[in-house]
Amino acid sequence: MAELKAFLDKNIDKNLRRILISNARKKEGASKLQVRPVLVKGQMLYQVTRTEGTKEIHKNYEKAELISYLCTEMQENFRQLQLEGAKVRGTVLVSKKGRMSIKTKVQNIQGKSREDFTPMLSHNRTKRYLLQEGVPVPWLIDLGVMSPDGKVKHSRYDKFKQLNRFLEFIQDILPKLPKEREIRIIDFGCGKSYLTFAMYYYLKVLNHYDIQVTGLDLKADVIEHCSRLAEKYGYDKLQFLQGDIASYEGADQVDMVVILHACDTATDYALAKAVKWNASVILSVPCCQHELNRQVTNEMLAPVLEYGILKERFAAILTDGLRAQMLTTAGYDTQILKFIDMEHTPKNLLIRAVKNPRGKQDLQQQKAWKDCVQAFHVQPSLENLLFGTDKEGCR
Repeated sequence: MAELKAFLDKNIDKNLRRILISNARKKEGASKLQVRPVLVKGQMLYQVTRTEGTKEIHKNYEKAELISYLCTEMQENFRQLQLEGAKVRGTVLVSKKGRMSIKTKVQNIQGKSREDFTPMLSHNRTKRYLLQEGVPVPWLIDLGVMSPDGKVKHSRYDKFKQLNRFLEFIQDILPKLPKEREIRIIDFGCGKSYLTFAMYYYLKVLNHYDIQVTGLDLKADVIEHCSRLAEKYGYDKLQFLQGDIASYEGADQVDMVVILHACDTATDYALAKAVKWNASVILSVPCCQHELNRQVTNEMLAPVLEYGILKERFAAILTDGLRAQMLTTAGYDTQILKFIDMEHTPKNLLIRAVKNPRGKQDLQQQKAWKDCVQAFHVQPSLENLLFGTDKEGCR
């Protein structure tokens, strides 16, 4: 590794353009690494983009840290490294027997402008979105996010980022959805349906998935407007219905359930529906967690819960944490992820639950959240909806 370390130490500098590491030795883990120089608050750092499946993980390193990291990766996980700089190109190859060879070639820069070799130092390059800027999308134009030439309106850029962030969550779970038949998706409380249209466009129009999407909302005028737009675009497998989450009985099986900004216990009813349908994927951005705010008491935390705003925030955290734990008990691998703030609320947590094929119930995990329920003297609606508990919390 001494030769590789010396090669990297010599060529990782302000003239570096990029490093690409590929030819992974294992199927699991990262498939490739990319390195580029970045300026962060005037300091030269090196950003590593680690690709694992459909995910890209970014981390910045100082030079010495980067060299140590790359040497370890080449020793343990990869067989090929390509370095490109303003003055040199280099290739590192590792044989199956572990033998390493390093070849370098000096760049002939005569006759080329300095700009040809300017490294990409901007830390905030234009992000490559799943919905691309500059590509006109009819429903984004009609909903006021884009201009007719595909330019995202400045006042709607947060909405554009939110749509793309949501689609990234969907992209991550695509392998969990059925491939041999039509995929059924329901969006509870769809509202103006920005995200509903985004789902349909991304899955059906761009990626040609066989899907049927239903948007459900209480407001008749909103449903009528969205239905007209779906018809206008020829989205024949996208329908909008007026109805209430708790009483909806329009499906026997659903593959993915989306619940965005459903107020208070409406989220619980939708989560319970999703579990009843044995949905493969649940995506929920909860809102207005009033139920436990009215109930929560705890002697030890009483001095903190005396302050209304702190009690409200604590109740929201408790509500969503318990929801995630109950979904885990119901057979889901559950995460709580950071989402982009919704337009009319600062709520920015997303519960993502993916059906666990193992289906084994962890009694210790279930006991832990039940103890939490008792400690704070709360009776979450979702517990009753999923597990049939009575008001005393008994089975």
